[in-house]
Amino acid sequence: MKAQGFLEKHDVDVESVTNASKERKGRTEALAIAKTVDKIVVAKGKKIVTFDMKKDRPDDATLTSHLLGPTGNLRAPTIRRGKSLYVGFNEDAYQELAK
Repeated sequence: MKAQGFLEKHDVDVESVTNASKERKGRTEALAIAKTVDKIVVAKGKKIVTFDMKKDRPDDATLTSHLLGPTGNLRAPTIRRGKSLYVGFNEDAYQELAK
C-alpha cells in the first residue's frame, strides 16, 4: 500500500498491476526476471542494496536471497521500469521512479 500511495502521489504511470497473493512467482520466475534487467534495487527496511547486472552480476543464491520472501516467492512490491527492477519499498529508492 505504501508503494501504491507513493506512485499515485508522484503521478507515476503504471502499465500493469499483478496481485502477488494470487499470482505467485517462485525462484525460477524471479531469476528469469532478474536476467532481463541491467539494475536491481532491493529494499529491506531502511537498507538498500543495488546490483549492477551488467558489470557485477551476483550468483543465483545471492540474488534469490534478496528477491524472494520467506514463502519462497518474489517479494512484493516489485516494479519493473525499463531495464531496472525495484524489489521491496523504500521511499528513497523510489525517488528514481518519480523522475
